[in-house]
Amino acid sequence: MALLNQQEQAQVAEAIANVERITDAELVTVLAPQADDYTYIPLLWASILALLLPGAVNYFGQWADIHQLILSQWGGFIALAILFRLPQIQTRLIPRAVRHWRASNLARRQFLEQNLHHTKGETGMLIFVSEAERYVEILVDRGISAKIPDVFWETIVNRFTARVAQNETAQGFIECIASCGEELQRQIPASGEKNELPNHLIILD
Repeated sequence: MALLNQQEQAQVAEAIANVERITDAELVTVLAPQADDYTYIPLLWASILALLLPGAVNYFGQWADIHQLILSQWGGFIALAILFRLPQIQTRLIPRAVRHWRASNLARRQFLEQNLHHTKGETGMLIFVSEAERYVEILVDRGISAKIPDVFWETIVNRFTARVAQNETAQGFIECIASCGEELQRQIPASGEKNELPNHLIILD
């Protein structure tokens, strides 16, 4: 996982500017390194395993010392909690449905926080990416959804998601913006000069 460098961010901003010259849509791009820290999930797994594993050993091995059992459970919990915080392990502990749910919630919050629901003609569009979850979503306001069905964006999102999985997020952004621009130009062509929202890529902390 690698966030975009300055040159790549400039390329994304240029791609947005090019599209906004040919359509009334207002594009905003947001990149999040991760949608959530998921602290509770590694702790939950550590708690379950720390309770079950020593308990199973005690059941089959018949430990005589209850204090030793308790110490092994506490020691196991601490060791597993630290181990499960490693990013390469943590990601595998979190169900895909949970990761996508958290990323989807963040995308919707960003749609509101970036004022995409207040554009003239209701033509705001958010292209959102959360790299850790390999999650891509396109959200549009009513002015766009009235002319372009949501299902249209699915193929574009799938292509972009494949780029993110290959650590080609910058190229994915550029291709996605261009593909969106082609349909936006056909359905919502530019009626005049306007630029209500920032063109630069927004990278969340």
